[in-house]
Amino acid sequence: MDAFVVLVLGLSCLFLFLLWRQSSGMGKRGRLPPGPTPLPIIGNILQIDFKDMSKSLINLSKVYGPVFTVHLGMKPTVVVHGYKAVKEALEECGDEFSGRSVSPFIERSNKCGGIIFSNGKKWKEMRRFSLMTLRNFGMGKRSIEERIQEEAFCLVEELRRTNGSPCDPTFILGCAPCNVICSIVFQHRFDYKDQIFLKLMEKLNENFGVSNSPWMQIFRAFPSIMKHLPGNHKKVLKNFADINSYILEKIKEHQETLDINNPRDFIDCYLIKMEQEKHNQMSEFVIESLVASVNDLFVAGTETTSATLRHGLLLLLKHPEVTAKVQEEIESVIGRHRSPCMQDKSCMPYTDATVHEIQRFIDLIPNNVPRVATCDIRFRDYHIPKGTNLIASLTSLLHDSKEFPNPEKFDPGHFLDESGHLKKSDFFLPFSTGKRACVGEGLARMELFLFLTTILQNFKLKSLLDPEDIDIVPVASGFTRVPPLYQLCFIPV
Repeated sequence: MDAFVVLVLGLSCLFLFLLWRQSSGMGKRGRLPPGPTPLPIIGNILQIDFKDMSKSLINLSKVYGPVFTVHLGMKPTVVVHGYKAVKEALEECGDEFSGRSVSPFIERSNKCGGIIFSNGKKWKEMRRFSLMTLRNFGMGKRSIEERIQEEAFCLVEELRRTNGSPCDPTFILGCAPCNVICSIVFQHRFDYKDQIFLKLMEKLNENFGVSNSPWMQIFRAFPSIMKHLPGNHKKVLKNFADINSYILEKIKEHQETLDINNPRDFIDCYLIKMEQEKHNQMSEFVIESLVASVNDLFVAGTETTSATLRHGLLLLLKHPEVTAKVQEEIESVIGRHRSPCMQDKSCMPYTDATVHEIQRFIDLIPNNVPRVATCDIRFRDYHIPKGTNLIASLTSLLHDSKEFPNPEKFDPGHFLDESGHLKKSDFFLPFSTGKRACVGEGLARMELFLFLTTILQNFKLKSLLDPEDIDIVPVASGFTRVPPLYQLCFIPV
């Protein structure tokens, strides 16, 4: 009994000490925005549903307003909610909130290089180079649009092989955007049955699933503890290592055949940049950053577009009246004897509005990719210390009921004016905004329009269920929303 009393007293003292340290630390940091009172060590995780964190943050915003603080573990995170707060944080304070929080998990998987998770000078140079390379792509040869059109043709041929039988489109819709990235990065695409390609897709799909699990959300809150525990996060690290090894192998092949006067792809352009800066000892253009950048392009360029396409086809199955209008517009503008191109989009407002509505409705990355304050900042009369994490709720924009009446309803009319022309919205920011907006936004927009129009030009979509019975609720809502598995038939027209 005495030992038990000593243990209880010891734990109580530890609890009080942690509570004092947390509260005194908050005092030293200054006046953070209001928020729920955190418990020692675990913070506010009992008030956060990691199966749908966005919903929890919406509920907290109703209590604490558009700017509030939550503690994911012992670290405070400032949340901005609503159009004004999000735009102010990401655009007006874009420099101050341009950092990325680097967890031990990220540090181990990509060495904090590349485009997404780098900081400071490295991030600025990697982003500038990547944007320039993607914008200027073609390099005297094929444009990105031509690469997507080629892949769209291959996608249609692969779908024809299903012979109208029920199929799960997950793998096929992942192959198409992945092959576009392969074309840009490695110069060539893979056959959908290529074993190397299949293994690459398998690892990307597995990482995407695990990264959106509640387990991984907890890992982000307690990285120092979770890294010592078994779990699927170990498999993600192994997959990243395997993908990086493959990328490094391709880089070595490029080094052996490089012609600085005739760059073939992204890797060649990077290697040429390395050669130009070989005498600069402070250069950020090193092999490790190239590997991380290519990995970022694969992860961001494959799974996000693939998930949007899967969500999109499911919504079109759920709303056959929308599908019929899109196919009518395709028939009127494009016909069946040529491939869709980006010039068609200006003549297809309903189709364009449908693509916009798919992105708005699914709210793929509800809480953006978290930012971090690069310096102490005064924000709306609050003091945000350097190193504080920031979450910007994109859900609060994409599902704003004043901007999009009945936001929970899938309706392309949200993006059409009274004359049937495309209506743009400042609230439509699925790719984020400001200094850290998605580098591949232009590529993704092009892929979504060309892949969806090409599929609907060549096939009727047949569901195995009545539209009323189709479930469109995501199976996971972690970092991104994962659509449920489903089957459909692609009937040639």
